[in-house]
Amino acid sequence: MSTSTLPPGVLPPGGMPTAAKPMPDILPNRRARKGFVGYLMRHPTIAIGGFLLLLMLAIAIFAPYLWTKDPTALAPAMRTRDPGARWWFGTDMLGRDVYSRVLYGTRVSLMVGFGVAIASSVIGLAIGLVSGFVRWADSIIMRIMDGLMSIPSILLAIALMALTRGSVGNVILAITVAEIPRVSRLVRGVVLSLREQPYVEAAIASGTRTPVIIWRHILPNTLAPMTVQATYICASAMIAEAILSFIGAGTPPIIPSWGNIMAEGRALWQVKPYIVFFPALFLSITVLAVNLLGDGLRDSLDPRLAKRV
Repeated sequence: MSTSTLPPGVLPPGGMPTAAKPMPDILPNRRARKGFVGYLMRHPTIAIGGFLLLLMLAIAIFAPYLWTKDPTALAPAMRTRDPGARWWFGTDMLGRDVYSRVLYGTRVSLMVGFGVAIASSVIGLAIGLVSGFVRWADSIIMRIMDGLMSIPSILLAIALMALTRGSVGNVILAITVAEIPRVSRLVRGVVLSLREQPYVEAAIASGTRTPVIIWRHILPNTLAPMTVQATYICASAMIAEAILSFIGAGTPPIIPSWGNIMAEGRALWQVKPYIVFFPALFLSITVLAVNLLGDGLRDSLDPRLAKRV
């Protein structure tokens, strides 16, 4: 019998054992895609949420070129027309084109969402850094934040709007004040865990000044959770703006925001539901897009949750 016909592992006469044949690959090796495309494939929620959000941004920017009309133009003879070829989303009780008002309302909601997210993140980040790292200021600042958090955010925003006149800027200010305590408490919790790390203690022992430690060692490690939190703040701010406008405490009725459109159409909800349906649909899609983006960023930035291929 030749050595080539011997089963694997059997010693031939006076020879060395033959090597076992390699096992065939059951599953082919998958090569991880690199670059931006590979990143989106590993995190599909970021891809879906980002696409929907970019779509809403494009609608807000190019609203005048998307076959819209003047969203404030009145046409009493054309009031409460059903959706059709001429009026894609129908008309409201004053004859205004609902399609044009919904598309222009995208600008208001995105402006409020992004404005509140940026302002509350910056202010809350500064308060949280100081409160978490400077021990003597922690008790003072956090008691103030606890007092603000004891009031429901929507009631606090209504109270602030009652002291000012209705405008988009005042809506952003009112919602920002209500969101700052939540951001500051999040940042404070992160800073409390970071200041006990060995590299921070080594920087303190070497005589590094407190502002330098915060800027170089603490701040960079708070940006990841803050980015995720900012997306949720953006989504909640758009909902809060719609609530304020719906109850008449937000933007003026002349401004075509989704909350104003739904507030004006609630009286005709049973007979003309499209007046409320279309702005509610756009609001839901936008909030869903921001939340999907936030979930994807959380999985991507948190190494404990990241899914690597």
